[in-house]
Amino acid sequence: MKGIILAGGLGTRLRPLTNVTNKHLLPVYDKPMIYYPLLTLVDAGIKDILLVTGGNNAGDFLRLIGNGSAFGLKHVNYTYQKGEGGIAEALGLAEHFADGEKVVVILGDNIIEGSIRSTVEAFKRQRAGARILIKKVPDPERFGVVVFKKGKIARVEEKPKRPKSSYIVTGIYMYDARVFDIIRTLKPSRRGELEITDVNNDYIRKNQMEYDILKGWWSDCGAFDSLLKASNLVAGKSRKTG
Repeated sequence: MKGIILAGGLGTRLRPLTNVTNKHLLPVYDKPMIYYPLLTLVDAGIKDILLVTGGNNAGDFLRLIGNGSAFGLKHVNYTYQKGEGGIAEALGLAEHFADGEKVVVILGDNIIEGSIRSTVEAFKRQRAGARILIKKVPDPERFGVVVFKKGKIARVEEKPKRPKSSYIVTGIYMYDARVFDIIRTLKPSRRGELEITDVNNDYIRKNQMEYDILKGWWSDCGAFDSLLKASNLVAGKSRKTG
């Protein structure tokens, strides 16, 4: 099982902070944002990791993380995404790295309280297909919203004005090797991006999508409010654990 962290994009919603650095290098309480998804993968037992980044500060990730020895890793792989082609495009850059194996994908701005180890283990036992972590949130219209039918995921709707549920797809995805075949068939959305929602819906249509509900708190860090929320949540956890 291999891990992929997607940390590209220009972080336009966090300007002017991102005028001088990559969003994923901004601090979340006492650590750079990128540390959290990296630690999430390592905690789940994943040691072979690729970091996809972009923009003018890509070299800063190498200076910060190096070969990953501070995280108990022997090596960290890096690749570069030009521009903002979307999450699915960034994932497509990892095909050679994946080399036919299953992958665990996490967005570089996703911060969680707990562990994904049990879901990763379940995906290892899953013969094929995909598995996602979903979460109930108060503002689902900001995300890809899960639509249920008879207890199963019927589809995912990207940022709907009238969400059909309060459950959203977090930025943690698990795919078999077919994901790269799907990405090659995608066409850009109205935003000019290859959407990860289209990838997930392909698996759903073929009845190859499983899901788990993420335990504990979760936050993205894509805007000022959510960045502050994540910092406060991490600070609270740090105070509890000492």
